[in-house]
Amino acid sequence: MPKSAKHLLIGSTETYSGKSATVLGLSYQLQQKGLDIAYGKPLGTCLRASGGTVVEEDVQFIASSLNLAANRIAPTMLALDEVSVQKRLNAEDQTNYRQLLVQQYLQVYRGDLVLLEGPGNLTEGNLFNLSTLQVAEVLDAAVLLVTRYNFLLSVDALLAAKQHVGDRLVGVVLNDIPAKESEMVENIVRPFLEQQGIAVLATLPKNDLLRSVSVGELVNQLNAEVLCCSDRLDLMVESLAIGAMNVNSAVKYFRKRRNMAVVTGGDRVEIQQAALETSTQCLILTGQLPPPPFILGRAEELEIPILSVDLDTLTTVEIVDRTFGQVRVHEPIKVQCIRQLMNEHFDIERLLFKLGLSPAAALS
Repeated sequence: MPKSAKHLLIGSTETYSGKSATVLGLSYQLQQKGLDIAYGKPLGTCLRASGGTVVEEDVQFIASSLNLAANRIAPTMLALDEVSVQKRLNAEDQTNYRQLLVQQYLQVYRGDLVLLEGPGNLTEGNLFNLSTLQVAEVLDAAVLLVTRYNFLLSVDALLAAKQHVGDRLVGVVLNDIPAKESEMVENIVRPFLEQQGIAVLATLPKNDLLRSVSVGELVNQLNAEVLCCSDRLDLMVESLAIGAMNVNSAVKYFRKRRNMAVVTGGDRVEIQQAALETSTQCLILTGQLPPPPFILGRAEELEIPILSVDLDTLTTVEIVDRTFGQVRVHEPIKVQCIRQLMNEHFDIERLLFKLGLSPAAALS
C-alpha cells in the first residue's frame, strides 16, 4: 500500500500575514531536500472566473511555480464568498466538509508532505468546519503559524494562538520585521516565545520588494486608462507619493523616496515633470485631465507609464494604500526574493525534525 503523507497546515493570526509567501519559500526548500510534496488550499479566498470555471488564484500560481503534477494539487473544498455564506446560513448548503476533507485529502496518496494553506485567521471558516484548527484536527496536521510582526500585538496573538492550537503548533514565522527592531526580536521576543513552548522557525526582515505592487495591478484596482508605456506595467511600485505641494517641496520629497507611484492632478504639470525626473515607476493623474504632449513624450523616453483615473485624489490614494495592504506574491521577482529570504532565515532542519521527516524520506 502507498504510504500516507504527513500534513502541514500553514495558518496565520491575521489576514495578509504572508502565508502564500511562506508556502512558496518553504516548499522550494523541501523540494531541494528531495521531498515529494503536494499543495492545497481547502478554503478558497482568492477567486476569479476563467473559461467558465472558478479558479483559486493562489493554488494556480503556487502549483505552477513549484511545477507540481496534477496529482500533487489537492482540491479546494469551497469558495469563501457572500454567496457561499448565504447558502450555508439558509441551510441550502448542508455539505459535510469534514467528511469531504477525509475523502479528498486523506484517502489519496500525495507524496511525503502535503502543505495546506489555511484561512485568513484562526476563526475564518468555522461556519463550514474549515477553520485552521478544524482542518488540522480532521487531517491530524501539524500547524505552522505566520504573523506579521507588531511589537505591541504579536506576542499576545501568538500566546493566544498557542492556547487555541495546542500541541499541533510546530512553530511560528515572524514576518515583516523592521530593521530597527530586529535586534530586539532576536534578543528578547524570540527567547521569550521559545520559553513559552513556541518554536520560532524564522524571523523574516521587512522587505520593500515583497510589499510592492506592479503597475498593472494598480491599473486593475483603479480601473485606470494607460496613457503611455503599456508595455511597462510589470514595473514594481514600492511606495506612494502624493503631489499636492509646491514644486520645490515636491522635488525634495520625491528625492527621498524610491520606486514610487506619484498621485497628482492632471493639471499639476510642474509636479508631473518633477516626478518623472526622480525614482518614479508610474504617474497616476486624477481628474481625467490629459497631460501635455511634452510630459507624455518625456515619460515615453524614460519608459514610465502614465495612468489616468476618473477619481479624486483622496479616493485614489485610499485604493492604492489598500492594494499595498493586500499585496500578493504573484510576480516571478517576488518568488525569487521569498526563496532567498526563507533560505537565509528559515530553520528547515528544525521543522523536518519536528515533523518526523528527513531528506532520506524521499528515498525510503
